[in-house]
Amino acid sequence: MISIASILNKHGGGKLYFGVRNDGTVIGQEINDATLRSISQAIGNYLRPTIYPVITRKKYGERTVILVEFSGTQQPYLAYNVPRIRVADEDLVMERTVYEEMIRRRDSVSYSWESQRSKYKVSDIDQNTFTSYLKKAKKVGRISFEANEPADVMTKLELSDGEWLLNAGAALFVDCGINELQMAKFASDERLTFTDIRRFTGPILGLADKAVQYVIDAMDWRVEFDGSLERKEIPEIPVDAVREAVINAFGHRLVESGQSVEVAIYRSFIEIYSPGKFPDGLTPETFIKEIRKPIRRNPLITRTLYYSKDMESFATGLKRIQNACDEVGCKVAYYGDNYGFTVRFYRHCGEGWESGMGANGGTHDTQAGTHYRQDHKQQIIALVQRNSKITRKQIAEELSVSLRTVQRIINSIEELEYVGSGRGGHWEFKNKR
Repeated sequence: MISIASILNKHGGGKLYFGVRNDGTVIGQEINDATLRSISQAIGNYLRPTIYPVITRKKYGERTVILVEFSGTQQPYLAYNVPRIRVADEDLVMERTVYEEMIRRRDSVSYSWESQRSKYKVSDIDQNTFTSYLKKAKKVGRISFEANEPADVMTKLELSDGEWLLNAGAALFVDCGINELQMAKFASDERLTFTDIRRFTGPILGLADKAVQYVIDAMDWRVEFDGSLERKEIPEIPVDAVREAVINAFGHRLVESGQSVEVAIYRSFIEIYSPGKFPDGLTPETFIKEIRKPIRRNPLITRTLYYSKDMESFATGLKRIQNACDEVGCKVAYYGDNYGFTVRFYRHCGEGWESGMGANGGTHDTQAGTHYRQDHKQQIIALVQRNSKITRKQIAEELSVSLRTVQRIINSIEELEYVGSGRGGHWEFKNKR
């Protein structure tokens, strides 16, 4: 651990071999899964800030060694709470002046990851992503300059260094592996059996759209009739709150960690996870209940997303999530640790959803995965009264439920019967209404 911290502080990365002497002689190492796990756990427990190394076995002739490959840009790194630096083949305690200078550099925007030159050029920009962003930013009035060419726009947004994009510019506009999104659906409230899993890389806004759509497709929706001919579709979780959580997950994540933004769909809740520790000394409630100055891990990225109104840069994201959920009675919770931050939306909360889970005669169609309310009976009756020739399929589309659910509800309406057969038939009430 001491060697890894020392090498990170001197070189920003390196390789560490277990089973090789300092002079390069391979002596080998007895290795099993517990060995690799113990090294990973030690790095996670005793090295700060957190890194995510690659730990593998390598064979040299008949002898096997462990190779740990690691990198990081969050100097100074501490092993067992002590900063050290590599000098020749020694790991020396870092002088206080060097340590303080590294802290200043790390906390300075000019030295941050997003301000460093990337390996991508302006010519690597995904044109569709760029065009869509610029059009939106100009439409909402937060970009007023006339420039339309990527090179000119990147210069004005301070996202490039000549022909090279800064890391922030590449993360926002290049279809590359800087950003990763993982999404999964689980059969229960535990990560035991997944029914779907997907992984994508690409520009931030494109991935954010994929994540929001994934949640929209996975959510249950109910229908209310307000007397008009048009139905009112209501999601179990406010879509605006979901989008806010997703865009914040990308905008505020610790990119250097190498971790993905994650969307996890469980039976009882939906989680949005962002790698990177929540600001020390603060809690989500602080930003929800108080007016605070923003603490931005990636100021270039968040500022650019602010111009397109995809993100507000005034520390109000959590407050908007909370307000949107409170308005409809959706329960939301926030969890954080040393590795990341999670927004959890609880499913089927608020007015209307309680009956959908079985209260007051509500029913759950487990095969279709769709919840419906007791008043769906009245909605079907109203639909049949307006159109006696309406089909079961049309009713299912109006209520956003399965055909099987529609048939089950119809079977429970004793006075309703279908007269005739096929398309030539019609609905009648045994006792005229």
